[in-house]
Amino acid sequence: MSRLFIELYLDEDVSVLIADLLQARGFVALTARDAGHLGKTDEEQLAYAVAEQKTFLTHNRIDLSLRSSYTSSQQSAFSGQRGCNHS
Repeated sequence: MSRLFIELYLDEDVSVLIADLLQARGFVALTARDAGHLGKTDEEQLAYAVAEQKTFLTHNRIDLSLRSSYTSSQQSAFSGQRGCNHS
């Protein structure tokens, strides 16, 4: 199976079983545990995902306001986004 275009970073609020299931479907899914980031703050988790050009997946609704704070501080969560042609 070829690799899909999206790569995910799952914070510690998401079960590692989800990563296993996603990987079985061809997704790159890295957990906070596997990255050695257990116990990191939400801000550190998001910054890591952005730096690694991965989509940040969480079950923590508070992180939704984190993205707003992140972008309003003039850092773009999408600055390194891989291109996708919608034409």
